[in-house]
Amino acid sequence: MSMSKRHQAGFTLIELIIFIVVVSAGLAGILSVMNTTVKSSADPMVRKQAAAAAESILEEIMLKAYVDPDGTSGESTRDVMDDVDDFKGLSASQINVLFADLLLQVPGYTIAITVGAEAPLNGVNMKKVTVTVSRGSESISLSGYRANY
Repeated sequence: MSMSKRHQAGFTLIELIIFIVVVSAGLAGILSVMNTTVKSSADPMVRKQAAAAAESILEEIMLKAYVDPDGTSGESTRDVMDDVDDFKGLSASQINVLFADLLLQVPGYTIAITVGAEAPLNGVNMKKVTVTVSRGSESISLSGYRANY
């Protein structure tokens, strides 16, 4: 029987500890990036829903007449509001009642509507309508001009 020196293959305890520390640091970095990504992944959806709601409301208002066609002002429901001035000066609670069907579809959003005074622009009288839809720190504002033509 001859004695030959065998080389053992493997890692030392120090190499193993260094490997664990390096892998742990890399894993912690990757997980922190994933955490940041996951936290902000809903933000685009919030902006998109707010933009869609604002666009829908602005389009509905812009389809109304420039001046009151029936001469009565202060209509209180969307189906009888017939001009853009009917949306002027509405409180947050009145807007919530008017657009309750929309707010049920996208809960947690707040809506603000402003209708500017009549002003001439290039010889045509116009009213600026601004719709702002907010949720948390996200806010989308869309504006349009309703002309008297």
